[in-house]
Amino acid sequence: MAKGGLGSGADALFKKSSQSLNSIQTHTAGGFAASTGVQLKQQNVKSSVNLPAGITADENGTLWVDPKLLKPNPRQPRQYFDEAELAELTESVRKEGVLSPVIIEDAEDGTFYIIAGERRTRASRAAGLEKIPVQLRKYSDERKLEVALIENIQRTDLNPVEEAQAYYKLMELSNLTQDQVADKVGKNRSTVANCLRLLKLPEDIQSALIKDTISSGHARALLSLDNDTDMRIVFGKIVGQGLSVRQTEAIVKEMKDNDGFAGHLAKGGETKKDNRDPNLIAMEQAVIEALGTKVQIKGDFKKGSITINYFSGDDLDRIFSLIAPDAKL
Repeated sequence: MAKGGLGSGADALFKKSSQSLNSIQTHTAGGFAASTGVQLKQQNVKSSVNLPAGITADENGTLWVDPKLLKPNPRQPRQYFDEAELAELTESVRKEGVLSPVIIEDAEDGTFYIIAGERRTRASRAAGLEKIPVQLRKYSDERKLEVALIENIQRTDLNPVEEAQAYYKLMELSNLTQDQVADKVGKNRSTVANCLRLLKLPEDIQSALIKDTISSGHARALLSLDNDTDMRIVFGKIVGQGLSVRQTEAIVKEMKDNDGFAGHLAKGGETKKDNRDPNLIAMEQAVIEALGTKVQIKGDFKKGSITINYFSGDDLDRIFSLIAPDAKL
Protein backbone atom coordinates (compact mmCIF):
# COMPACT_ATOMS: atom_id res chain seq x y z
CA MET A 1 0.00 0.00 0.00
CA ALA A 2 2.78 2.34 0.94
CA LYS A 3 4.61 1.26 -2.16
CA GLY A 4 1.59 1.99 -4.29
CA GLY A 5 1.22 5.42 -2.74
CA LEU A 6 4.86 6.25 -3.35
CA GLY A 7 4.58 5.19 -7.00
CA SER A 8 1.55 7.40 -7.53
CA GLY A 9 3.26 10.36 -5.91
CA ALA A 10 6.43 9.83 -7.92
CA ASP A 11 4.45 9.67 -11.16
CA ALA A 12 2.80 12.96 -10.33
CA LEU A 13 6.15 14.52 -9.41
CA PHE A 14 7.88 13.39 -12.63
CA LYS A 15 4.90 14.53 -14.68
CA LYS A 16 5.04 17.98 -13.11
CA SER A 17 8.82 18.21 -13.59
CA SER A 18 8.46 17.20 -17.23
CA GLN A 19 5.84 19.89 -17.83
CA SER A 20 8.07 22.50 -16.19
CA LEU A 21 11.09 21.43 -18.26
CA ASN A 22 9.05 21.55 -21.47
CA SER A 23 7.81 25.04 -20.65
CA ILE A 24 11.38 26.28 -20.06
CA GLN A 25 12.55 24.76 -23.32
CA THR A 26 9.60 26.38 -25.09
CA HIS A 27 10.51 29.80 -23.74
CA THR A 28 14.22 29.60 -24.47
CA ALA A 29 14.31 27.67 -27.72
CA GLY A 30 10.96 28.55 -29.23
CA GLY A 31 10.79 25.41 -31.31
CA PHE A 32 10.50 25.21 -35.08
CA ALA A 33 7.21 24.87 -36.92
CA ALA A 34 5.57 25.81 -40.17
CA SER A 35 2.68 28.23 -40.36
CA THR A 36 0.35 27.15 -43.16
CA GLY A 37 -2.91 28.40 -44.58
CA VAL A 38 -4.68 25.95 -42.30
CA GLN A 39 -5.78 27.51 -39.03
CA LEU A 40 -3.67 26.10 -36.17
CA LYS A 41 -5.29 25.81 -32.78
CA GLN A 42 -3.42 28.14 -30.46
CA GLN A 43 -3.10 26.96 -26.86
CA ASN A 44 -1.29 28.74 -24.06
CA VAL A 45 1.15 26.46 -22.30
CA LYS A 46 0.66 26.63 -18.56
CA SER A 47 4.12 26.77 -17.10
CA SER A 48 6.18 28.05 -14.24
CA VAL A 49 7.93 30.35 -16.69
CA ASN A 50 5.71 33.27 -17.72
CA LEU A 51 5.78 34.26 -21.37
CA PRO A 52 5.87 37.99 -22.20
CA ALA A 53 2.50 39.59 -22.93
CA GLY A 54 1.63 39.12 -26.59
CA ILE A 55 3.49 35.82 -26.93
CA THR A 56 1.50 32.57 -27.01
CA ALA A 57 2.59 28.95 -27.36
CA ASP A 58 0.81 26.04 -29.02
CA GLU A 59 0.69 22.39 -28.02
CA ASN A 60 3.91 21.73 -29.98
CA GLY A 61 5.88 24.31 -28.00
CA THR A 62 6.08 26.82 -30.85
CA LEU A 63 5.92 30.49 -29.84
CA TRP A 64 3.64 32.81 -31.82
CA VAL A 65 3.20 36.58 -31.99
CA ASP A 66 1.29 39.14 -34.02
CA PRO A 67 3.81 40.53 -36.59
CA LYS A 68 2.40 44.01 -36.00
CA LEU A 69 4.03 43.96 -32.54
CA LEU A 70 7.53 43.51 -33.95
CA LYS A 71 9.89 46.43 -34.51
CA PRO A 72 13.03 46.45 -36.69
CA ASN A 73 16.37 45.53 -35.19
CA PRO A 74 18.14 48.84 -34.41
CA ARG A 75 21.32 47.11 -35.66
CA GLN A 76 19.72 45.79 -38.84
CA PRO A 77 22.29 46.08 -41.66
CA ARG A 78 19.64 45.94 -44.40
CA GLN A 79 18.33 49.37 -45.39
CA TYR A 80 16.99 48.73 -48.89
CA PHE A 81 14.14 46.30 -49.52
CA ASP A 82 13.44 45.40 -53.14
CA GLU A 83 9.69 45.87 -53.65
CA ALA A 84 9.39 43.19 -56.35
CA GLU A 85 11.21 40.59 -54.26
CA LEU A 86 9.16 41.52 -51.20
CA ALA A 87 5.95 41.08 -53.22
CA GLU A 88 7.07 37.60 -54.26
CA LEU A 89 7.86 36.68 -50.66
CA THR A 90 4.48 38.05 -49.54
CA GLU A 91 2.70 35.79 -52.02
CA SER A 92 4.71 32.80 -50.82
CA VAL A 93 3.93 33.60 -47.17
CA ARG A 94 0.26 34.01 -48.02
CA LYS A 95 0.20 30.50 -49.49
CA GLU A 96 2.69 28.60 -47.32
CA GLY A 97 3.03 30.67 -44.16
CA VAL A 98 6.30 31.52 -42.43
CA LEU A 99 8.40 28.36 -42.52
CA SER A 100 11.31 29.59 -40.42
CA PRO A 101 10.74 31.35 -37.07
CA VAL A 102 11.66 35.01 -36.78
CA ILE A 103 14.26 35.58 -34.06
CA ILE A 104 13.13 38.31 -31.68
CA GLU A 105 14.20 39.96 -28.44
CA ASP A 106 11.91 41.07 -25.62
CA ALA A 107 12.96 44.56 -24.59
CA GLU A 108 11.02 44.18 -21.31
CA ASP A 109 8.94 47.28 -22.02
CA GLY A 110 6.32 45.54 -24.13
CA THR A 111 8.41 45.93 -27.28
CA PHE A 112 9.74 43.06 -29.37
CA TYR A 113 12.70 43.73 -31.65
CA ILE A 114 13.44 41.65 -34.75
CA ILE A 115 16.95 40.25 -34.56
CA ALA A 116 16.69 38.21 -37.77
CA GLY A 117 13.79 37.92 -40.18
CA GLU A 118 12.63 41.44 -41.05
CA ARG A 119 11.74 40.50 -44.64
CA ARG A 120 9.59 37.62 -43.37
CA THR A 121 7.92 39.97 -40.90
CA ARG A 122 7.16 42.58 -43.56
CA ALA A 123 5.79 39.93 -45.89
CA SER A 124 3.65 38.51 -43.08
CA ARG A 125 2.08 41.90 -42.42
CA ALA A 126 1.44 42.43 -46.12
CA ALA A 127 -0.12 38.96 -46.36
CA GLY A 128 -2.41 39.72 -43.43
CA LEU A 129 -1.10 37.02 -41.08
CA GLU A 130 -2.21 37.51 -37.48
CA LYS A 131 0.39 35.17 -35.95
CA ILE A 132 3.89 34.08 -37.01
CA PRO A 133 6.34 31.67 -35.34
CA VAL A 134 9.16 33.25 -33.36
CA GLN A 135 12.12 32.39 -31.17
CA LEU A 136 12.94 34.50 -28.12
CA ARG A 137 16.57 35.45 -27.58
CA LYS A 138 18.59 37.99 -25.59
CA TYR A 139 21.60 39.62 -27.24
CA SER A 140 24.17 42.34 -26.65
CA ASP A 141 24.29 45.20 -29.20
CA GLU A 142 27.34 43.58 -30.77
CA ARG A 143 25.61 40.23 -31.09
CA LYS A 144 22.43 41.81 -32.54
CA LEU A 145 24.42 43.20 -35.44
CA GLU A 146 26.46 40.04 -35.82
CA VAL A 147 23.41 37.74 -35.98
CA ALA A 148 21.53 40.00 -38.40
CA LEU A 149 24.64 40.37 -40.58
CA ILE A 150 25.42 36.66 -40.68
CA GLU A 151 21.81 35.71 -41.43
CA ASN A 152 21.57 38.19 -44.30
CA ILE A 153 24.95 37.16 -45.72
CA GLN A 154 24.02 33.48 -45.54
CA ARG A 155 20.79 34.27 -47.38
CA THR A 156 22.70 36.55 -49.83
CA ASP A 157 20.11 39.23 -49.05
CA LEU A 158 22.33 42.26 -48.49
CA ASN A 159 23.40 44.50 -51.34
CA PRO A 160 27.15 45.26 -51.51
CA VAL A 161 26.90 48.66 -49.80
CA GLU A 162 24.77 47.35 -46.93
CA GLU A 163 27.23 44.49 -46.46
CA ALA A 164 30.13 46.96 -46.37
CA GLN A 165 28.33 49.19 -43.86
CA ALA A 166 27.59 46.17 -41.67
CA TYR A 167 31.25 45.11 -41.67
CA TYR A 168 32.27 48.65 -40.73
CA LYS A 169 29.70 48.86 -37.91
CA LEU A 170 30.81 45.49 -36.58
CA MET A 171 34.45 46.63 -36.59
CA GLU A 172 33.53 49.91 -34.90
CA LEU A 173 31.15 48.42 -32.32
CA SER A 174 33.39 45.54 -31.26
CA ASN A 175 36.80 47.08 -32.02
CA LEU A 176 37.55 44.22 -34.43
CA THR A 177 40.11 44.00 -37.21
CA GLN A 178 39.19 43.02 -40.76
CA ASP A 179 40.66 39.59 -40.09
CA GLN A 180 38.45 39.12 -37.03
CA VAL A 181 35.32 40.26 -38.87
CA ALA A 182 36.13 37.92 -41.75
CA ASP A 183 36.52 35.04 -39.29
CA LYS A 184 33.19 35.82 -37.60
CA VAL A 185 31.19 35.87 -40.82
CA GLY A 186 33.07 33.06 -42.56
CA LYS A 187 34.54 35.19 -45.35
CA ASN A 188 38.06 35.69 -46.71
CA ARG A 189 39.83 38.80 -45.46
CA SER A 190 40.26 40.03 -49.05
CA THR A 191 36.49 39.74 -49.60
CA VAL A 192 35.79 41.88 -46.53
CA ALA A 193 38.52 44.40 -47.45
CA ASN A 194 37.25 44.80 -51.03
CA CYS A 195 33.71 45.20 -49.76
CA LEU A 196 34.72 47.91 -47.28
CA ARG A 197 36.39 49.88 -50.10
CA LEU A 198 32.93 50.51 -51.58
CA LEU A 199 32.28 52.99 -48.77
CA LYS A 200 34.86 55.29 -50.41
CA LEU A 201 32.52 55.82 -53.38
CA PRO A 202 30.50 59.08 -53.54
CA GLU A 203 27.03 58.63 -52.07
CA ASP A 204 25.21 58.94 -55.41
CA ILE A 205 27.32 56.13 -56.86
CA GLN A 206 26.73 54.03 -53.74
CA SER A 207 23.02 54.60 -54.27
CA ALA A 208 23.30 53.35 -57.86
CA LEU A 209 25.07 50.22 -56.60
CA ILE A 210 22.30 49.62 -54.05
CA LYS A 211 19.67 49.90 -56.79
CA ASP A 212 21.72 47.60 -59.05
CA THR A 213 22.11 50.36 -61.65
CA ILE A 214 25.81 49.48 -61.71
CA SER A 215 27.54 46.27 -60.64
CA SER A 216 30.25 45.64 -58.06
CA GLY A 217 32.66 45.22 -60.98
CA HIS A 218 31.87 48.74 -62.21
CA ALA A 219 32.30 50.05 -58.67
CA ARG A 220 35.71 48.43 -58.22
CA ALA A 221 36.87 49.95 -61.51
CA LEU A 222 35.73 53.42 -60.39
CA LEU A 223 37.57 53.05 -57.09
CA SER A 224 40.91 52.96 -58.89
CA LEU A 225 40.38 56.62 -59.89
CA ASP A 226 41.91 59.29 -57.69
CA ASN A 227 39.00 61.66 -57.13
CA ASP A 228 35.19 61.90 -57.01
CA THR A 229 35.02 64.06 -60.13
CA ASP A 230 36.64 61.46 -62.35
CA MET A 231 34.52 58.76 -60.74
CA ARG A 232 31.32 60.64 -61.53
CA ILE A 233 32.38 61.31 -65.12
CA VAL A 234 32.98 57.63 -65.78
CA PHE A 235 29.86 56.70 -63.79
CA GLY A 236 27.82 58.94 -66.07
CA LYS A 237 29.22 57.12 -69.10
CA ILE A 238 28.43 53.72 -67.54
CA VAL A 239 24.80 54.67 -66.99
CA GLY A 240 24.32 56.74 -70.13
CA GLN A 241 26.11 54.43 -72.57
CA GLY A 242 25.52 51.08 -70.86
CA LEU A 243 29.24 50.32 -70.56
CA SER A 244 30.35 46.83 -69.57
CA VAL A 245 32.81 46.31 -66.74
CA ARG A 246 35.61 45.67 -69.25
CA GLN A 247 34.80 48.87 -71.18
CA THR A 248 34.72 50.78 -67.90
CA GLU A 249 38.11 49.41 -66.89
CA ALA A 250 39.54 50.51 -70.27
CA ILE A 251 38.23 54.07 -69.86
CA VAL A 252 39.52 54.23 -66.29
CA LYS A 253 42.96 53.08 -67.40
CA GLU A 254 42.97 55.67 -70.17
CA MET A 255 42.01 58.43 -67.75
CA LYS A 256 44.71 57.41 -65.28
CA ASP A 257 47.30 57.32 -68.06
CA ASN A 258 46.28 60.87 -69.01
CA ASP A 259 46.25 62.19 -65.44
CA GLY A 260 42.47 62.20 -65.06
CA PHE A 261 39.80 63.92 -67.11
CA ALA A 262 41.86 67.07 -67.65
CA GLY A 263 44.00 65.19 -70.15
CA HIS A 264 41.34 62.84 -71.47
CA LEU A 265 39.29 63.33 -74.63
CA ALA A 266 35.95 61.54 -74.85
CA LYS A 267 36.43 60.80 -78.54
CA GLY A 268 39.26 58.50 -79.37
CA GLY A 269 41.08 59.15 -76.13
CA GLU A 270 43.94 60.95 -77.89
CA THR A 271 45.72 63.80 -76.19
CA LYS A 272 46.27 67.10 -77.90
CA LYS A 273 47.73 70.40 -76.89
CA ASP A 274 45.25 72.87 -75.43
CA ASN A 275 46.08 76.36 -76.75
CA ARG A 276 43.42 78.20 -74.75
CA ASP A 277 44.16 80.78 -72.10
CA PRO A 278 45.46 78.89 -69.00
CA ASN A 279 43.01 80.81 -66.82
CA LEU A 280 40.12 79.61 -68.99
CA ILE A 281 41.38 76.02 -68.73
CA ALA A 282 41.60 76.40 -64.94
CA MET A 283 38.06 77.79 -64.85
CA GLU A 284 36.79 74.85 -66.92
CA GLN A 285 38.44 72.37 -64.55
CA ALA A 286 36.87 74.16 -61.55
CA VAL A 287 33.40 73.77 -63.11
CA ILE A 288 34.11 70.09 -63.84
CA GLU A 289 35.02 69.50 -60.20
CA ALA A 290 31.98 71.44 -58.97
CA LEU A 291 29.47 69.60 -61.17
CA GLY A 292 31.17 66.22 -61.34
CA THR A 293 30.64 65.82 -65.07
CA LYS A 294 32.19 66.61 -68.43
CA VAL A 295 32.21 70.37 -69.14
CA GLN A 296 33.64 72.25 -72.15
CA ILE A 297 34.22 75.99 -72.37
CA LYS A 298 34.66 77.17 -75.95
CA GLY A 299 35.74 80.68 -76.93
CA ASP A 300 37.57 83.23 -74.81
CA PHE A 301 36.85 85.63 -71.96
CA LYS A 302 34.89 87.94 -74.27
CA LYS A 303 32.54 85.45 -75.94
CA GLY A 304 31.93 81.71 -76.05
CA SER A 305 29.80 78.86 -74.80
CA ILE A 306 29.73 76.36 -71.98
CA THR A 307 28.62 72.79 -72.68
CA ILE A 308 27.61 70.63 -69.73
CA ASN A 309 27.15 66.92 -70.41
CA TYR A 310 24.81 64.57 -68.57
CA PHE A 311 24.43 60.85 -69.11
CA SER A 312 21.09 59.93 -67.58
CA GLY A 313 17.93 61.45 -66.15
CA ASP A 314 19.29 61.07 -62.62
CA ASP A 315 22.54 62.72 -63.68
CA LEU A 316 20.58 65.65 -65.13
CA ASP A 317 18.59 66.02 -61.90
CA ARG A 318 21.80 65.97 -59.86
CA ILE A 319 23.47 68.64 -62.00
CA PHE A 320 20.33 70.80 -62.05
CA SER A 321 20.08 70.69 -58.25
CA LEU A 322 23.70 71.90 -58.05
CA ILE A 323 23.17 74.78 -60.50
CA ALA A 324 19.73 75.86 -59.29
CA PRO A 325 19.21 74.39 -55.77
CA ASP A 326 16.25 76.66 -54.98
CA ALA A 327 14.42 76.25 -58.28
CA LYS A 328 10.97 74.63 -58.21
CA LEU A 329 9.70 72.80 -61.27
